[in-house]
Amino acid sequence: MSEMLDMLLEHKIVAILRGIEDRHADGAGKALIDGGIRMMEITMNTEGAASMINRWRSLFEGQAAIGAGTVTHLKLAEEAAAAGAQFLISPNLDEEVIAFGKKRGISVWPGVMTPTEIVKAVRAGAEAVKLFPMGTLGTRYLQEIRGPLNDVPIIATGGVDLPNIVDYFRSGADAVGMGGRLLNLEWVRAGKLDLVTARAKQFTDALRELPL
Repeated sequence: MSEMLDMLLEHKIVAILRGIEDRHADGAGKALIDGGIRMMEITMNTEGAASMINRWRSLFEGQAAIGAGTVTHLKLAEEAAAAGAQFLISPNLDEEVIAFGKKRGISVWPGVMTPTEIVKAVRAGAEAVKLFPMGTLGTRYLQEIRGPLNDVPIIATGGVDLPNIVDYFRSGADAVGMGGRLLNLEWVRAGKLDLVTARAKQFTDALRELPL
């Protein structure tokens, strides 16, 4: 098991930062860390993503793992790796990206929806998968997937909010990916970073309801 997978299974939440402006990124990242978040991804379709990832690796060293999201093809994987991304997450299954990650020693967690895609991802070398879009599929779908596929680490992404986060884990998720419901970009832009921290803490506190 890789160091990143260990962290994922321990901390259980990956914060997704999409569309954040460079000038707001550092404050947002620090606010999330202050609220207990230990894994953060900047999506590669965010302007300046690579430079932000690179800066965060130094800025938040020892405080959080920094990855790249929306890594939909090999060229983006190469850019993210060059920036220092510690893990790569995508909404799709691209076996070239998985192979690249294995060669470089970078964790790759591809996006999947069907049982066939999950098995294909694992056979290609993925150590965990991102089940997406969970906001549409729902936790019942996750429960059914877990029947035959009970040993694949799953990051459930989409639809997670404070009232249902525990349900996601009880339905079989090992971790969740969270964007706007965790990080309100309007708060960030308005300088209300204390609200960002408080919101993050609500989610990290909610996970204490889960059995160890």
